[in-house]
Formats: sequence, C-alpha cells, structure tokens
Amino acid sequence: MSLIFSVLADMCFDSLKVIDEIHSTQNNVSKLPNYDCRKSTCDVSLTGPSWSTSIKMTTFIKHPKIFFGPFNPILSDNVLFPYVYQIAHKDICLPKAMVSLMLYFTWTWVGLVVSDDDQGIQFLSDLREEIQRNGVCLAFVNVIPDSMQLYTARAGIYDKQIMTSSAKVVIIYGEMNSTLEVSFRRWGCLGIKRIWVTTSQWDVTTSNRDFSLDPFQGTVTFAHHHGKVSKFRNFMQTMNTSKYPVDISQMRTKWNYYNCSVSETNYSSMNHCSFNTTLEWFSQHRFDMVLSEEGYNLYNAVYAVAHTYHEILYQLLESQPIAKLGGIFYDCLQMASLLKSRVFTNPIGELVDMNLRGKLCADYDIYNIWNFPQGFGLKVKIGGYSSYFPQNQQLHISKDLEQTMGATLVPTSTCSVKCTPGFRKFHQKETADCCFDCVWCPENEVSNETDMEQCVHCLEDQYSNTEHTRCLQRHVSFLAYEDPLGMTLACMSLCFSALTALVLGAFVKYNDTPIVKANNRILSYILLISITICFLCSLLFIGHPHIVTCILQQTTFGVFFTVAVSTVLAKTITVVLAFKLTTPGKKMRGMLVSGAPKFVIPICTMVQFILCGIWLVTSPPFIDTDTHSEHGQIIIVCNKGSVIAFHFVLGYLGSLALGSFTVAFLARNLPDRFNEAKFLTFSMLVFCSVWVTFLPVYHSTKGKVMVAVEVFSILASSAGLLGCIFVPKCYVILIRPDLNSLQKFRDRSLY
Repeated sequence: MSLIFSVLADMCFDSLKVIDEIHSTQNNVSKLPNYDCRKSTCDVSLTGPSWSTSIKMTTFIKHPKIFFGPFNPILSDNVLFPYVYQIAHKDICLPKAMVSLMLYFTWTWVGLVVSDDDQGIQFLSDLREEIQRNGVCLAFVNVIPDSMQLYTARAGIYDKQIMTSSAKVVIIYGEMNSTLEVSFRRWGCLGIKRIWVTTSQWDVTTSNRDFSLDPFQGTVTFAHHHGKVSKFRNFMQTMNTSKYPVDISQMRTKWNYYNCSVSETNYSSMNHCSFNTTLEWFSQHRFDMVLSEEGYNLYNAVYAVAHTYHEILYQLLESQPIAKLGGIFYDCLQMASLLKSRVFTNPIGELVDMNLRGKLCADYDIYNIWNFPQGFGLKVKIGGYSSYFPQNQQLHISKDLEQTMGATLVPTSTCSVKCTPGFRKFHQKETADCCFDCVWCPENEVSNETDMEQCVHCLEDQYSNTEHTRCLQRHVSFLAYEDPLGMTLACMSLCFSALTALVLGAFVKYNDTPIVKANNRILSYILLISITICFLCSLLFIGHPHIVTCILQQTTFGVFFTVAVSTVLAKTITVVLAFKLTTPGKKMRGMLVSGAPKFVIPICTMVQFILCGIWLVTSPPFIDTDTHSEHGQIIIVCNKGSVIAFHFVLGYLGSLALGSFTVAFLARNLPDRFNEAKFLTFSMLVFCSVWVTFLPVYHSTKGKVMVAVEVFSILASSAGLLGCIFVPKCYVILIRPDLNSLQKFRDRSLY
C-alpha cells in the first residue's frame, strides 16, 4: 500500500479563498485537505507556518494536523487546538544557549528585537531572566508591533535606537513574514552592520528572497540539531527544474538564478533562460544541499503519519480480511490518539517522540554566514549546544572560528572596557550593571583578576604592591639599636647617665664643701640618682617591645620623673623657708631643721604611684602593630592602652613642674652666693618647654618617629635638669675650687 499526499498551494495568503472552498457546493471535488463533502474520511494534513487559516479551521474540522513549522506555544493548547500536533522542538533552552554564546565571546552588552506576540514576549521574559543571572546586559529592547501601520509610525525610533547604541550584537527572535522581517531588511538597506544572533528560520542563505547579503555578514543562527539525510543532497543535485514548475521555477527564482532577461516587446516573457537543467551546477550558496530545519521537521512529520497509518492497518488486520482494507480511515479519534503517542526511529537513526517534542530541551547547531567574497553566503557550522552535558561543556565552539568568520579577531560588544588587575568596577547611579568605570584599588587592597567588583584586603602582615595586583609580606620594624636613630638615642642615654654618675661622684667626693652643703646634699643625691634613672629608662623604649618593657616604659618614666621634679620642688621650698622666714617661730624653725620639705618627695611620688596603678589596672599598655605609618612595614610599638591615663601622668608632672617653677621664681633674687633658686627656675623652665613642645609633636607623628620623639623629650628634659642645676656647681667644684670656701666668700664680702 502506498502513502499518497495531496499538495494544495496558492491558498496560504488568501483566507477568503479558503473559506469559499469550504462552503462551496458547486465543486464536486474538494481541493482542501481534510474536507470532503461526499464522504467522512479522516485524513492527516501537514501544515507549515503560513497555514494560519488552516490551523484555525481545526476548531470545527476535527481532523488531525501536524504543524512542521517552528514550535508555537499557542498551538500546544489542547483546549483550543486538540487536533494539532507539532513536530518541532520547543525552544526551552534557547535563551540559555544564546547567553552561553554571549559569555563565551564576552558579549555582555547586547540588543534585543522581538515580535509583539506571545512568543516574542515569552522569549523576552526568559532571556531577561537568563542574562540577569549571568551578568549580561540589554542595551535596548525593541518590541516590533504586528500592525504595519503602527510599525511605520515608529520605524524611525527603532532605527535610531539600534544605530546609536554601542551594542555590536543584536538578538532577533520572532516569526518571518512579519513586520519584524521588514524591520530586519530595513536595517540591512540602511547599512547597519551588527552581529545578528537569531534562529534558523532567519537563515538568509537559504531564503529565496532577493536582497543583498553583505550587511548580514555577522549573522549567527541557532538551529535544532539533526542528522544528515544523505539522499536529499543527491536528489537536489540530480533534480531537473523543469519537472517542478510550481515551486522552484517561480518567476523570481528564474530571474535571480537563471540570468533571465525581459523581452522588450513582451514584458511577461523572459529570454535567455535554460530551465531544463539540474541544480548540480549551481554554487552552494544558491541552493543549500543540506536539509533545512523546517524540511527536517516535514521529513519527520511524513514518517509520523506513515507510522501511524501502519499501526492502524496492523490493528485492522486483526479484525477484518486484507481484501476489505481500502486504505481509507474514518476514525479520527483513533488516528489522533495514535499520532499523539507515536514514538519511532526515522531512517537516519534519530528517535522521534511526538509526546515529548514540547517538553525536552533541544540540542542546537550554531552556524555563521561567511560572506567573503561579497555575496558568497556560505553557512558554516561553528559550534553546538547541548544541555545534557556538564555545565562547562554544554557550549562547544570550533577552534577554527576565526577562520570561518573571516576575521582575525572576534568582535567585542561591551558597554565598558575591562577593568584590568589593580582596578575595580565603580558603578554609576541609574546605569546598567555592565556599564561602569574602573578605579584604583585603595591602599593595601588588591585585585588580581579582570572586572572585579571589589578589591581584596591584604592581611595585616601584608601590603599591596604599587600596581595593587598582589600582596607582599611586610617587614617587621621597630626602633632598634641597630638603626642609626636608635643607636644615637641609646648612646645619648648612656653618655648622659654616665655624666650624671660622674657628677654624683664629684658631689660625694666634695660633700663637705660649702657649695654642696649649701644646696642640701641629700636632695642633690636623690635628684642626681633620679636623673640617672630617667636617662636609663629611655633605653626601655629602644629595641623589640615586650609586654614587660611596655609596662615599665610608662611607669618608670612617670615615677622617676616625679621623684626628680618633686626633689626640685623640695629644694625650692627649702630655699624659700631658709631666706623668707627671717623671724621664724618655733614651729617653722622646727620644720626647717627637721627636714620637713624632704617629705614632699614621697608624698608626690605616692600620688604618681596611685595614678600609675589605676592605669595598669584599668587599661595597661600592650604590644601593638602599626601598619599605616610606613609603607610595607609592620612597626611594633607599645600601645599606651589608656590615653587618658597617660595624659593624667603627664599632667601631674606638669603641675609639679609648674609649682616648682613658681616657688623657684619667687626665690630667684634671694641673697647668698650659693643660692640655686635661679638655676632651679631655669631648669623648670627648660623642663616645661620640652614637654609642652612634646605634646603636639608627639600626636602629629606615628610609628618609630613617635617613639623617638618621646625618648628625645625624656633625654632633653633630664639633660635640662642636669645642666641647669649641676653644671654651675661642677664648675665651681672642679674648675674654680677657690670659690668653694667660706673664707673666700667672707673676704669678698668685706671687700
């Protein structure tokens, strides 16, 4: 038994003609598939994308129809179209496949043009969701209306938008034979050159329409993957065009492909044409020798019908003799049921499941039109996509892509240039995520990849290089004895302490001399010892800090400076009591004789002890690191813990020094050759000047310099006490001993 198909043409674009044929009672023979007024047979019709009228007729003509055009979601509605079956795959994974291609070529700034219908809007929604998930941005979205009148009114807006956009890649999705196709061809005529990413139905190399291929050199199409039908190529090469006057030998095809010319006397005839020939001599870009996607769908549709009829015949053989089978079937419900569940393997070995065509992700072949030289129009497969592979292997691009595209570099489509390592993205307000500026990473932050959103902080013991591309290990630093500054301060400390020890030795050796006795030997000894310790305590600030040295630095400094300043205060009080109390009472004389001023030292020192104790209990000093003062250095310093406590200690010292200065200033003009009030006044003036200057300088420096400033202040103030108080006495003791006698003093007084 043979399977016979009746072909009905020239009714695709004339809906009224179809309706007339349906309702005509004058014709004895029906020309419309699935409609026969003489008998109620059940035939299956195959219809393509332009058979919209035929599809609509299924609402009242309940005969099965197989739609072999691109998958249409509307036709999958079983309520509206219960007898329509689609052979094409649904483009479930097309948005993901296209976005994968964008990511592969780093096309992050693309335009989108869709038709204003259910398919276009659904594709727009799916694509927008996919690109947002993968960091691709839409430069513009053009929704082309179906109405030609409305499109004509807005055509200028669409043209300006695509021409002014910086996007070099444009995705096109929608039906052919629509205003979207008009817009597509219009952009070609305007010379707009973009990389057009679309589906196989927009494959201009297989279209028979007359247009220039040159503007569409960058067309990339996604076609459903299918095997090669080897017999089709042989058929196309050996086919005689004169035997197919309806399809191939149309007027436009003859004009374009057969080099025909119009007769000067009869414009309806063409001369110099040779139609009685095969297509083998045509170049590949004229007739594609590979079965198109729509042709492959039709190929599968024919086999689906054949397998369904075969199943029905097999069932009928069991109920009636072969002789009664006439090849005409009347049960459309049975036909529809079998057709819907039909699963078969076509002649090229691919499985076709009619029930799952709209539910499974299709595999795609990716083609590029190679249009060099001009008009060549060679369609080259550049890769493929399959969602059934692992995530990083779903998209496959041929290594020969650059050659097939006819260029040495793959075109780029980005809103902003890439941010190289060392920079990060900076997004402006109200701009797309793909549009950004590149700014340097901040200090101690790096970016070692392109297009990083945020720079990465280096660890505390690391710092960024000058290019901000990697973190380097910091060098540990502190005020060491090996450093020139540390060595200088240490030498000064040792020299001054040794000098103070020599002065103390001189005072001990000449303790019976008038100048030593007159200046209160015990207080002088205490002052010299405290000054020596003050010089030596500066060594605690030099070298690698430890928790013990950090605590001893501030407490030793505070306590022994308090001893030194309180000793000066005791000296000044003693001088004032000795010279101001000209008529002292018994009580005052007893205080002076008993050495009551000496009790100032332990009392003042005890107050400082209490302050330091509170400091150590509440917030003691600790080891800290400074990574900001010097680039590439980790400076180990002693953090004072409580800054308030530190300033309380300094403030207490300052108050003692100010009191000593005041008392000494009052006694500066008292008579006596050995009166040291003037020297005490000047020493306190130097002491206060040093520490008043210390505070602003100390707070304006960091790291090792800050430590050095504190050490220098300790040395300077201690040296001020030593120099102002004891240098004049040493001069008299060592250089002018003749002045260090009471007899000499009396002789000068008598003279």
